[in-house]
Amino acid sequence: MFARYRKTTPATQAVKPVEAVPTRPETQQATRAPMSMPRPQTEKPLPVLGADPNRLAQRAQRMNAIKSDLHKRLLENLNLSALEHASEAELRTEITTIVAEALGEMEVVLNSEERATLNRELYFEVMGLGPLEPLLQDDTVNDILVNGPKQVFVERAGKLELTDITFRDERHLLRIIDKIVSAVGRRVDESNPYVDARLSDGSRFNAMVPPVAVDGSLVSIRKFKKEKLSINELVRFGAFSEEMALYLEAAVATRLNIIVSGGTGSGKTTTLNALSSFIGHEERVLTIEDTAELQLQQAHVGRMESRPANIEGKGAVTQRDCLRNALRMRPDRIVVGETRGEEVIDMLQAMNTGHDGSMTTIHANSARDGISRLENMVAMAGLEMPLRAVRSQIGSAVNLIVQVSRLQDGSRRMVSITEITGMEGDIITMQEIFRFERTGLEPDGTILGHFTGTGLRSHYLERFKRWGYDLPASIYDEAKARR
Repeated sequence: MFARYRKTTPATQAVKPVEAVPTRPETQQATRAPMSMPRPQTEKPLPVLGADPNRLAQRAQRMNAIKSDLHKRLLENLNLSALEHASEAELRTEITTIVAEALGEMEVVLNSEERATLNRELYFEVMGLGPLEPLLQDDTVNDILVNGPKQVFVERAGKLELTDITFRDERHLLRIIDKIVSAVGRRVDESNPYVDARLSDGSRFNAMVPPVAVDGSLVSIRKFKKEKLSINELVRFGAFSEEMALYLEAAVATRLNIIVSGGTGSGKTTTLNALSSFIGHEERVLTIEDTAELQLQQAHVGRMESRPANIEGKGAVTQRDCLRNALRMRPDRIVVGETRGEEVIDMLQAMNTGHDGSMTTIHANSARDGISRLENMVAMAGLEMPLRAVRSQIGSAVNLIVQVSRLQDGSRRMVSITEITGMEGDIITMQEIFRFERTGLEPDGTILGHFTGTGLRSHYLERFKRWGYDLPASIYDEAKARR
């Protein structure tokens, strides 16, 4: 017993059992019926797996009730301030001991597997994020999506799956949400029903609670990748081809301004991380994000994160504020995690005024659509400029648009690399250098296709040569179809 992790209470304040049970002599050994919920005295112990669905549902309900009671007892007995210095092994041992004592008082009979599961789940409740903790520890899970207390989805390999994980009720889910947001100094309630936050491991967290969320609180967690995917790994996984990787290395190294465009969950941030590996270690890079996700490996990186307003509506720091300040910090490159608002003006100005090689991401379905998105964001910022002037700014600032997409089979591919070559009249001119061509569909839904050059030579060939990147002309040729 690790007494230093227990609250000190007088001996007369012993914890009462959840239900009154008849006192028995210590030497008497008999099979005890579970006593965590009101039930007929003739009911048998908890049913085992393999029983009919009704009994399994009853068992799950009773286990949830037992876990709820034990969680309350742990909070009453554990000295939470002392736990900050406890090792995981010590804490697990202490929880196991308290649970064993409480189950004895409650006269609940569990087998060894049920006890181990219960101890593990209670550890997650006290020190982690309850039912979500196993999903956070599962490296195959990319996203966790909660639609109310009884429905939890995950994304694996680009496809959504319904899990058997549930919360006891809405109050349980709200308690976990509050535990997350309070740890980063934010709040969520009826007056402020949505929140963005970042978990301790860097995962992106978003929640929306009732009354805005009609059928129960909505939670989405984009898990943080502990090890970012390298260019070679992405090529091996089929995200793009070796020829495209050679071209992108030259584009980044020669300081072209690049926009990574795509839909939600298409791999924009992963692509941006991979492209950043081509930035030299002698360059000063500043990153600006709403939620810090980028994992740049350079030696000289300054990271900034925007901040929402406080309860009084003051203290907000926007991406535009960070970007304006970054221009005074002598950056060689500026990387904006995602451009979605008025910061686009400062981003374009930075690209046009000596910060070559800057990069950002936007939400768009094609390269041409990405240009339209930039125009719309400039208009929404309230800057009164003629459309031709806006397009001229975009045409001179942006050199390359990399389009990524999540296909129907869940795979993420770089479907297009397009160069911006200038202006013709009022139209921004573009040329596609590489693209992904679909050739068919397997019976299991796998998309067949190949990456190919379009046959057009890069508009920046001379720039590449001046910087020492003399790419072979063959990389631009149309490739034969391959899977």
